[in-house]
Amino acid sequence: MIERYTRAAMGRIWEEHNKFQIWLDIEILACEAQAENGVIPREAVEVIRSKASFDVARIEEIEREVKHDVIAFLTNVGEHVGPEARYIHLGMTSSDVLDTCLAVQMKQAGELLLGGLGKLDDVLARRAVEFKNTVMVGRTHGIHAEPTTFGLKLALWFDEMRRNIERLRAAVDRISVGQISGAVGTYEHLSPAVEEFVCDRLGLTPAPVSTQILQRDRHAEFMTTLALVGSSLEKIATEIRHLQRTEVLEAEEYFSKGQKGSSAMPHKRNPITCERIAGLSRVLRGNALAAMENVSLWHERDITHSSVERIIVPDSCILLDYMIALTTDVIDRLIVYPDTMAKNLDRTHGLIFSQSVLLALTKKGMRREDAYRIVQGAAMEVWQSGRNFRDVLTGIQEVANALSEAELGEIFNLEKSIRNVDYIFSRVGLS
Repeated sequence: MIERYTRAAMGRIWEEHNKFQIWLDIEILACEAQAENGVIPREAVEVIRSKASFDVARIEEIEREVKHDVIAFLTNVGEHVGPEARYIHLGMTSSDVLDTCLAVQMKQAGELLLGGLGKLDDVLARRAVEFKNTVMVGRTHGIHAEPTTFGLKLALWFDEMRRNIERLRAAVDRISVGQISGAVGTYEHLSPAVEEFVCDRLGLTPAPVSTQILQRDRHAEFMTTLALVGSSLEKIATEIRHLQRTEVLEAEEYFSKGQKGSSAMPHKRNPITCERIAGLSRVLRGNALAAMENVSLWHERDITHSSVERIIVPDSCILLDYMIALTTDVIDRLIVYPDTMAKNLDRTHGLIFSQSVLLALTKKGMRREDAYRIVQGAAMEVWQSGRNFRDVLTGIQEVANALSEAELGEIFNLEKSIRNVDYIFSRVGLS
């Protein structure tokens, strides 16, 4: 499955051909800027633009000898261009090309991820509205607490994903900067106008100040944002995994015709996609930590970050793209069991209304400590005997003295528990 995604749009961003094409675009744009400044003959730029090309296999062949990727690239481009190649890379250093290119690739990848998150949010919104009033038990510490609705659970995920979209937009903006500033960022051998020209054409903003490289706090922010999105996806996946447990079975992943759950047990329908999402999120967090380690470098630069980024940046972008697609499909085709939700809601024989009883007794003038003691005692009896909570309460004289049968009946009314669902949905922006 992952292999299929690496060959899709996200994978193509990180292919060698796209990277070298961006390098070539940067070099040609820099030549054009130098020509406008009168540094390079315009006729030379025309030749460069018409002849400049590259061959990935040839670059790799040269690099095996020179042990330097940018030199190998420039050598190969020069083989295509001829004598005018002497004007290419004039006054520039390798990182001017590498870092500006990486910014373009991360911007491309980030925009693709934003599109995927938008689709996921649309699916979450649709299914939240679908199950807005589907009552289920809310759980805290894994234990039945009070009633909620499955729609509210989905609305919560929808709202969180909108925050992730905002975070990622900010991170994409932060990484969309370039630099063409020379060996230590001082523009000693070229004009800052070259940088402005190149960045403008590439849709980037010039870094206000740089060394030989763009500062890696930008990359770390982008990578930690990807990890945070992945953690939200894991949160969704973990919840679905719990809901699919046999003794719960309130929702489950779609199980396709012909799918097998276990090599040993034919009855199994396992939440394998959600487990995959949960597991892969750990890779994103590990990569984010590596990105933070890249922030601190020696003086104007060293190369410790470079080898790390060649792995973690493409991998995290491709991986998150894959995880978003998986999560969107899981939510879109999620099988929901409202009848089981209703059945599970009654598993504690009414204990989910214990707080309502407590509050009703205190409103009648009973000390909270006394009300808590009475309600907890009744609840413990229900846990032990399996009797109905309301019946146990009816047999307690202090409760009978404080609450009428009608009042007790209203306490155990489910509609009361979900009366503010419409308000919450409107506040989230769902109808």
